[in-house]
Amino acid sequence: MDEPTKTETGVAAPKAGRGMKIALILSLTLNLMILGVMGGAMLAHGGRDDPRRVRDVGFGPYTEALSPEDRKALREAFVKAAPDFRAGREEARADVAALAAAIRAEPYDRAAVEAVMANQVARIEERLQLGRGLLLDRLDAMGPEARAALAGRIETMRMMRHD
Repeated sequence: MDEPTKTETGVAAPKAGRGMKIALILSLTLNLMILGVMGGAMLAHGGRDDPRRVRDVGFGPYTEALSPEDRKALREAFVKAAPDFRAGREEARADVAALAAAIRAEPYDRAAVEAVMANQVARIEERLQLGRGLLLDRLDAMGPEARAALAGRIETMRMMRHD
């Protein structure tokens, strides 16, 4: 077992609980995954002005496999389900600024950084759940042939990325 760390005053600093460490790692992993998907989509599709890009909405690796009609329908469903999406983007930008400020703060306050990260994770999880539900709804609306074609495109994408 690790010895407790000492602060400058010689008092043992409380160690973060195992659960807190796991939550922080999961939070960081989720944030990095989202950034990776967004960054990869921008690099693969020429960025913001590329007409193939699904504006403001990403359905992860499935976006490329979806037909243009399905992307359009999902985008419209997302806008209808989340009309305040742009406000959420502003909140996300504010979170980034708050995170940077909390990291720079002296004295450093881990709880403040953790609170900002918790807000980010909650917002991301909310969007992921909405996107998941919308994608499932779209799959429900597809006929067997359309679902089979989508499954084939997903398999093709997977094979191309792993070869």
